[in-house]
Amino acid sequence: MSNVLIVEDEDKLAAFVARGFKKYGFTTAVATDGAQALQMSQTNAYDAIVLDLGLPIKDGWSVLKEIRSRGDCVPVIITTAQSECRQAAIAARANDYLQKPFRFQQLLEIVRHQIKD
Repeated sequence: MSNVLIVEDEDKLAAFVARGFKKYGFTTAVATDGAQALQMSQTNAYDAIVLDLGLPIKDGWSVLKEIRSRGDCVPVIITTAQSECRQAAIAARANDYLQKPFRFQQLLEIVRHQIKD
């Protein structure tokens, strides 16, 4: 069973994504800010991280940078309402990028692909 960390400060969206993953047999955890995401990613093993960019305390860019700087190669999928961030996200070593609003099936397909690789 794959374990996914969902980093999202919008409660309804985080709950929606968590329910979707659970429906397909994933285990999930939710972090609502960047500092919490970093702490959770250091103390738990995740098969993938779904990371929003617009987070309180530490933004998603900082979280991604810190995860990569400590040598963690867990797949990170950026989700954001910000347009035109795809190239910057990939350059920052995100594994994939999905612009909000998105269909859950799109996110599921990306996460499955990243975990399988």
